[in-house]
Amino acid sequence: MKQRSSAGGWHAIGYTFKKAREAGFLRLWRAMRSKNACKTCALGMGGQAGGMVNEAGHFPEVCKKSLQAMVADLQGAITPEFWQTYSIAQLQAFSPRELESCGRLTQPVLYEPGSQYYRPISWDEALARIAAKLKAVAPRETFWYFSGRSSNEAGFLLQLFARIYGTNNVNNCSFYCHQASGVGLTAVTGSGTATVALEDLDHTDCVFVIGGNPASNHPRLMTMLMKVRRRGGEVIVINPVIETGLVNFRVPSDVRSLLFGTKIASLYVQPDIGGDLALLSGVTKRIVELAAADEPFLNEHCQGWAELAPWLADLSWEEIERKSGVPRATIDDIAQRYARAKNAVFCWTMGITHHAHGVQNVQAIGNLALVRGMVGRPGSGLLPIRGHSNVQGIGSVGVTPKLKQAIFDRLQTEFGVQLPTDPGMDTLACIEAAHERKARVGFCLGGNLYGSNPDATFAHAALANLETIVYLNTTLNTGHAHGLAAETIILPVLARDEEPQPTTQESMFNFVRLSDGGPTRHVGLKSEVQVIASLASAVLGDDGPVDWTSMQATGKIRQAIAKVVPGYEEIADIDRTKKEFHIAGRVFHEPRFPTANGRAKLHTFDIPNLPGGDNRDGLSGSGDSPNGGQLRMMTVRSEGQFNTVVYEDTDVYRGQDRRDVILLHPTDVQRLHLRPDQRVAVRSDTGRMPGVLVRPFDRIKPGNALMYYPEANVLVSRRVDPASKTPAFKSVLVRIETDGK
Repeated sequence: MKQRSSAGGWHAIGYTFKKAREAGFLRLWRAMRSKNACKTCALGMGGQAGGMVNEAGHFPEVCKKSLQAMVADLQGAITPEFWQTYSIAQLQAFSPRELESCGRLTQPVLYEPGSQYYRPISWDEALARIAAKLKAVAPRETFWYFSGRSSNEAGFLLQLFARIYGTNNVNNCSFYCHQASGVGLTAVTGSGTATVALEDLDHTDCVFVIGGNPASNHPRLMTMLMKVRRRGGEVIVINPVIETGLVNFRVPSDVRSLLFGTKIASLYVQPDIGGDLALLSGVTKRIVELAAADEPFLNEHCQGWAELAPWLADLSWEEIERKSGVPRATIDDIAQRYARAKNAVFCWTMGITHHAHGVQNVQAIGNLALVRGMVGRPGSGLLPIRGHSNVQGIGSVGVTPKLKQAIFDRLQTEFGVQLPTDPGMDTLACIEAAHERKARVGFCLGGNLYGSNPDATFAHAALANLETIVYLNTTLNTGHAHGLAAETIILPVLARDEEPQPTTQESMFNFVRLSDGGPTRHVGLKSEVQVIASLASAVLGDDGPVDWTSMQATGKIRQAIAKVVPGYEEIADIDRTKKEFHIAGRVFHEPRFPTANGRAKLHTFDIPNLPGGDNRDGLSGSGDSPNGGQLRMMTVRSEGQFNTVVYEDTDVYRGQDRRDVILLHPTDVQRLHLRPDQRVAVRSDTGRMPGVLVRPFDRIKPGNALMYYPEANVLVSRRVDPASKTPAFKSVLVRIETDGK
């Protein structure tokens, strides 16, 4: 495939018509316009303003990701004959895209020892089996995993069930994506979420986009970046890869942009993979040297300036250049542009968090923003771009191993219970506990736990050691084929816009949205809340502190959330008032922060060497032989993908027609004596991936490489950032072996 010169535009429009033909034009239109929050990224659209409308009321706001998710939910049902036709071995041979395209799950199915197939079972049998198993094991031998797809109501109810049952092994998918953002931001501002509202982006004149590719993964953000450029503002992109959509994007809903394209990046900077901490610290150092630091703000509203200032002064430019892979002149260019800005917003995604020092990366972004007083004022601030539509809300309502003290105290008071106080396990710790047979049962509310794990071989073996695992999903994914326990039960659940009762979600701008639900598309499905309440009733009974059967009413759950979760008080009446709201105390338009002393905190670091050594070309080992020389590899998502869900095997913006590839700079292809489309094996200290095609890709820095997630997870180690427990998906040292079998 040929790389495109711009993203979005006519291709996106053509793709929309293609998906509409698949689902039916009128059917898709009605689904997209329903009053439900978007099912994909957390940028925010839908809710009571109707679909295709963002939080500011702008129409039309729609992207390929939301279309893909909706069309997947509009699929026909998987028939009973399917389960008799395809064995587990055959399902394991399916690609992620093929599994997603099998159709909607509409009946519970069971895999059990001695069988080579799933078999359909009744809801009564499925729930009875799960309840019996939970009664038979110790609560500490269970774990409860949540995706960001579910509603606040389902998340709150399930974590309440798990804790009253007796465990804190409650965690969510953020441990594998943005947990480093939450931990890092809390250390900087005292709050783990964005400090800005959507409208702040209308008043900024400088946006940093660091370690992300929103043109593919959060396309609605591109409209905002287009507007910044039209106002004469700066968009500074920091990414080891030149991504097409961040160079030029055609916003389909804007005629001028559609016809002529919009230049997005005013400056595009390519550090080496893992070089962000050094680069960000270098820009901060240069801001101070330019006398552009806001010292009154730093002295009055920040803690740690007395330590940061001398640390920056002592940080040598030689170390910064060596450990970032960026020359001093480029760093000076970034600083000069930032110094001219009146307002700046800092955006980042998993290119920042997926490192063994991910929290420090976030703290370094905090330093850069604070040094110019760009936090605690309108039009400026910190914005982690979260990848799932309610992953932030799931965390807000208590889905975390350790509850915030206020939520813990209010839960005990509201329900008259004694909650467990022993430390709960994060997501990877649960997988490791399963591997050691210390965990016996797993319960997964949405998502793809297997597919999201590093070290896929280890994850497969760990989940196989479980006695029972339960999945609540709408469609099949690789976890259902490879993440099998001795007993595996899949429960088919309703999509957000099929719920019989209203639910709520929280965007990455701390905005709580109301979804009305809608008509059920298939018989035999239950809502997540209905499943959870039924199980809790069967396991714990309704005569205890909670009448679980009555908690099938989402309005009753919202009443409890309003009483328990600080900032969520307005949710109590949201289904009556239809009034969506910002969570109080999270957006900072004044320099008052929820820290112990009311000040933001600056940080200093020991900047690590680049993965594989910090030599100038970023390579180690001999490059003279085909098997010599290491490469820094990061796993990435394609344009036709959302998180672990693969909708299309093609990646049109990077010009790739398949996913079993490694993208290398042409100089590395030549240095390693490789040929385009040669089959090779890629090896790391964790695993080996054979049958990979070499693809020259001149938009990545030499010494660095790209492979697709989740297929390349077999190469990713279980090394984590110690502060957040987020795995280093984007700092993988690999070698290429020419025997590609």
